[in-house]
Amino acid sequence: MPLFDTHAHLDQSEFDDDRPAMMERARQAGVAHLVAVGITADSSQACVDLAARHPQTIVAAVGIQPNYCAQAAPGDWDRIVQLAADPHVAALGETGLDRHWDYSPFEVQQDFFDRHLRLSQQGSQQRSEQRVLPFIVHTRESDADVVAMLVEARRRGPLAGVMHSFTGNAETAGQCLELGLYISFAGMVTFKNAGELRTVAKKVPADRILIETDSPYLSPHPLRGRRNEPAHLIHTAECLARERGVPLAEFIAQTDENARRLFGIDSPG
Repeated sequence: MPLFDTHAHLDQSEFDDDRPAMMERARQAGVAHLVAVGITADSSQACVDLAARHPQTIVAAVGIQPNYCAQAAPGDWDRIVQLAADPHVAALGETGLDRHWDYSPFEVQQDFFDRHLRLSQQGSQQRSEQRVLPFIVHTRESDADVVAMLVEARRRGPLAGVMHSFTGNAETAGQCLELGLYISFAGMVTFKNAGELRTVAKKVPADRILIETDSPYLSPHPLRGRRNEPAHLIHTAECLARERGVPLAEFIAQTDENARRLFGIDSPG
């Protein structure tokens, strides 16, 4: 049962003391593929480097996360565009909008979100010349703003992307699905007080649901309070398979298939 962790911050300092051991635990837990997600230009480069060292297991996502947009130096976006051409890169982001933290002016976040969306769509329009890179969306207390920008982007052309660590309501999920996006759930869906979120997860079509750890954050029940890591993905998979009333092996195979489709990774054999 090959688990696919579609969002992990493998480059972060929380893993500096035991990154090889962490990767081995992930392997033993059945995690066959991971997306290492960047949040700044430097972080994105580190994720590409990790993917280059582990090409059979890791692919990279490169981008500037909304809370870091104001810190971006001149030339950082150009670095992201250049990194996007690297063969180890499978996605753009994470990007999006965040009204919870006051780290970046909202209009700056919107500007960078638009850049990521347009870069992804540029690949869609030039399919014969370059790869299509899906985008990874972060949203916190800004669902309506995110959906508005996605709707506007959809007027330009098709969208390829995922709502990462989804915690929104059924209406937001439905809007995103209608726009052609995937919905990914992290450890929060396992929390005892997350009944409404589990109800939303039950209704996501089988071919559009993904799972992730968002490690080192959001450890699932029963590991809350500990540093999260990819080996813990099985708890989220078990929770969602149970809630959706499908065998665990079937759910894991489906989410692996979905992730491979979104990120352009060939199936084994």
